[in-house]
Amino acid sequence: MTSAVVSDRRRPTGEELELPDDLPVRKRHLGRLLWLAIAAVAAVGAFQFLQAAGDTTDKPLGTFTRAVVPLANPSVTAFGASGEVKLAFAMPAQEISYPLDVHGDPTSLQYAWIRVGDTALATNRQPLSGDKVNAPPEAGFFHMALIKADQQRTVEGLTLAVLVPFEEKEGGMLHGYRIGTYLAERIRGRQPPPEGFLEIRPTDLDIPITKHLKVGDFLNHDQQGVWPSFAAVNPKLLDKLELVIQEIARWHGDKAVADVELDVHSGFRAPAHNRRVQRAASDSQHQYGDAADVAIDANGDGRVTAIDSRMVGLAVEIVELKHPELVGGLGIYTSGHSSTNYVHIDVRGRRARWRGGG
Repeated sequence: MTSAVVSDRRRPTGEELELPDDLPVRKRHLGRLLWLAIAAVAAVGAFQFLQAAGDTTDKPLGTFTRAVVPLANPSVTAFGASGEVKLAFAMPAQEISYPLDVHGDPTSLQYAWIRVGDTALATNRQPLSGDKVNAPPEAGFFHMALIKADQQRTVEGLTLAVLVPFEEKEGGMLHGYRIGTYLAERIRGRQPPPEGFLEIRPTDLDIPITKHLKVGDFLNHDQQGVWPSFAAVNPKLLDKLELVIQEIARWHGDKAVADVELDVHSGFRAPAHNRRVQRAASDSQHQYGDAADVAIDANGDGRVTAIDSRMVGLAVEIVELKHPELVGGLGIYTSGHSSTNYVHIDVRGRRARWRGGG
């Protein structure tokens, strides 16, 4: 019977490492040093592992890793039917829907508001759960900041405008600015006044409110130099104007919509100013933020003519057929002068049509 022979030869240690006899003395010496270094590192590692295993003290997760705020964008529904409205509206401290697409772990997320142009938090942190959030308690333009642990990330693409409530108007004045009096304040049954007004300062004029429009486009034309200024703006009007531009761009083969030039002749008109505008309706939709007079180079020839006004009018008709919730007034103004070729567009909620001349 053949018996198995088990060798009792031990694995050489660093000191007993067997090296070929013909290896030069210097190389044999370096080899021994290398093995000694490896053994020392292993011993230190084992000591640290055992020490860590014996340390049962709880430590906060933040000691080892920093929480990361996930990327988030406003949901597509936040930008209107056109997908190009960049301003949401709220009353002070109002609970609103602010849907977000969060790309990452939303656990423990908080939110706060930052004034446009600033970096400091303007409100206290609040837990983010679902799409319901509370607007800031003061009027102004704000961006949302998402916060997790000690990090924060600003949500880009959508600005929140907190309005000054109409109830803060005293007589014809609103915080030192002359608004005037709405018909509904004197006559029952007339169109209710706006719920609130944008509070506008010089630094706010270039804030985008749609792809083609900014805050300054709706500034009241009188009392220039008086700040803050105030304006009523209906988000439905913003959406309708962008849809009209998209329709015109479609006629040009859907080339870049940014190529369509738009000029706002008149946006918001305070009642006090509207009374001084020649041929203006006594209850003009401009006073409610529901209307804008715009000039658009619809055929792209670099001029605004009567042809452009008629083309814009056709685009408005098409938009209202596709979006009946945006139905309103359409006034086409044409003349031989480019400055008086424009189109009145509003969202009064019922169809109205008229023509005017220069």
